[in-house]
Amino acid sequence: MQDTWSIGELAARAGLSVKAVRYYSDIGLLPISGRSQGGHRRYLPEALEQLRFIRHLRGLDLSIESIIKVADGELPLDDVVAEQLSDTRRRIEELRWREAVLRALDDCPGAKRLRRLRLLARVHSLPQAAADISRAWRRIVPASVPRRLTDLITAQGIPEPPADPTPETVLAYAELHALVTEPQFLLYWAAPYVDDKASLYAELLDASEQAGPIVAAGLPPQHCSALGTFASACARGRGTEDTPAHRAFIAAEFCTTVPMFRKYWEHLSVVTPSSEPNVGTSHSWLVEALIAESL
Repeated sequence: MQDTWSIGELAARAGLSVKAVRYYSDIGLLPISGRSQGGHRRYLPEALEQLRFIRHLRGLDLSIESIIKVADGELPLDDVVAEQLSDTRRRIEELRWREAVLRALDDCPGAKRLRRLRLLARVHSLPQAAADISRAWRRIVPASVPRRLTDLITAQGIPEPPADPTPETVLAYAELHALVTEPQFLLYWAAPYVDDKASLYAELLDASEQAGPIVAAGLPPQHCSALGTFASACARGRGTEDTPAHRAFIAAEFCTTVPMFRKYWEHLSVVTPSSEPNVGTSHSWLVEALIAESL
């Protein structure tokens, strides 16, 4: 007959308490091979390997329910490892974000710290903040704009959360999160006065792309062919002619919104650096060129 161990002997070999071994037995994770004449539990040597396996799974912070499923074959170990790896990476990202937030608050004059605290506190969860920004942009672009144009705009307007956050990038991302909640920011893109929004957006994007090389060269806002395309698009959107009077009219309107719009793209360039100007930066440059022309 094969040798068996008492619960005390098994516990000693496994480096566990008798109470822990009894608990695993009671919930079915550790079957007993029989009982002694005195009614005490007896275990086969194989139980030691089962206990070690349980301890390894507990070391992964697995719940008892999940360990039972793994032991019963209901939950593949590969799935457990993949889930734990994903969860660990998520927690590491959260800790990196928290560290950058604390550094942003630590490396800050007292007068600015409260404002930073309020700003950063709005980003309770990084995935939720990313979802907020994405949802805002999906609302911003009118539904009548073709999917291709919408995707082009949102691809540049919605940044990925900083993968390796610094105090500068967490502050910039929090600023983006705050800006998309501003009514003026949302209204700017809605173009309520325009019937054919699809054509307007296509022409504005064309103008922004034309202005790209000039913006990339670092030239100040100025008269150029791209500005003509931009002003003509705005005029057609309102059903009027591109005249100096109309340019002065829309320039006056833009004066109140372009600073906010410019800030968005400046913050975005901190979160997602690029050697080329994005659509929003070029658009802001054109708006500023129109305002400068009207002064």
